[in-house]
Amino acid sequence: QVQLVESGGGLVQPGGSLRLSCAASGSIFSIDAMAWYRQAPGKQRELVAVLTSGSSTTYADSVKGRFTISRGNAKNTVYLQMNSLKPEDTAVYYCNAGIISIISTTMNPEDYWGQGTQVTVSS
Repeated sequence: QVQLVESGGGLVQPGGSLRLSCAASGSIFSIDAMAWYRQAPGKQRELVAVLTSGSSTTYADSVKGRFTISRGNAKNTVYLQMNSLKPEDTAVYYCNAGIISIISTTMNPEDYWGQGTQVTVSS
């Protein structure tokens, strides 16, 4: 059993900052890429940032220069530092990871998702 648990969401004023965390736990053999997605009301889920196992990063154009994705020393945790937040950043943020479990028979990464954490940017 593999779990992703997010934390760090909340209400913040425009221009403020938040740091989201996501910890992977369970029967993990290895973790490939980790990413953050978000879904605003009435909109499709969209990719915010990706961090590969080789430490390459990709960001959505809308967050470049404001958000930073990073991985913890233990490599099973991913963070999203969000600065200069705007009302349009309001959404539920989801952690995603490609994980090979210790019971895998294919040794190919499978997609896992966290439960989501609400970020609201409002004055």
